[in-house]
Amino acid sequence: MQAGIRFAIAHRAEGFGMAIAYSDLEPKAGVSYKYFSSTEELAAAVDFLVVVAYGGPTTRGLVNTRVLKALGPKGFLINVARGSIVDEAALVEALKAGVIRGAALDVFANEPNVPTELLNLDNVVLTPHLASATEQTRKAMADLVLANLEAHFAGKRALSPVLT
Repeated sequence: MQAGIRFAIAHRAEGFGMAIAYSDLEPKAGVSYKYFSSTEELAAAVDFLVVVAYGGPTTRGLVNTRVLKALGPKGFLINVARGSIVDEAALVEALKAGVIRGAALDVFANEPNVPTELLNLDNVVLTPHLASATEQTRKAMADLVLANLEAHFAGKRALSPVLT
């Protein structure tokens, strides 16, 4: 089993008897899940499209009108990655028109602002992004801050420097 949040999510979904598939730039060695070369092809094959991808220019608007149409009227979009990955205007229209059945989002394109259109829909669940809100993660964050401060005051390079 591969490491990382996407495979942790897949492993948990297996516990519910779900068939798992994924899309990426290329198939991953050692991964037994069905691979699709495009997000649109993946969306057409699943009922739950869980977005767990990095943000940035290469994934901006990756989930667009075509992907939502492929997901279809029984499909649910779950985005726990970055708000920029989903074309929010296309998502709102798809939810209103029944193109997809529903969505669950904890990230938005213009955080922390949630589009009013999403707030007013009955077929969407919205939560704050809580990915780092675990005791272990917050302790690790605090430990890193302390280690960076210790390095700085000892005249050493920070462990996680901010480059501008």
